[in-house]
Amino acid sequence: MNGLALHVALPDADDRHVVAAAIHGGASLIVTFNLKDFPPDRLNPYNLAAQHPDDFIFELLARHPARVCEAAANHRRSLKNPPKTTDQYLDTLLKQGLTQTVGRLRELAI
Repeated sequence: MNGLALHVALPDADDRHVVAAAIHGGASLIVTFNLKDFPPDRLNPYNLAAQHPDDFIFELLARHPARVCEAAANHRRSLKNPPKTTDQYLDTLLKQGLTQTVGRLRELAI
């Protein structure tokens, strides 16, 4: 583990390896559903931020709609056990908390 990350005081010390990986990889963003365990005041000294996956994907959709739609369609088609229709796929994403993303993907009719 990165020596710096050993000293990061997070609400859950077991998450320090995520910060260490981000620092080691030169990342500026941690994408996680678990935002409460990555408070901004603890990440700022390492030039890191945490973002919810729905916000991250929604922003990607705004910048690169065709690419994100293609990636989502490819992912859906790769599901074999069981295969999913587009509506089933989007319903699964919705259940995972990707509400903005699903709304936009439905508008774009992936």
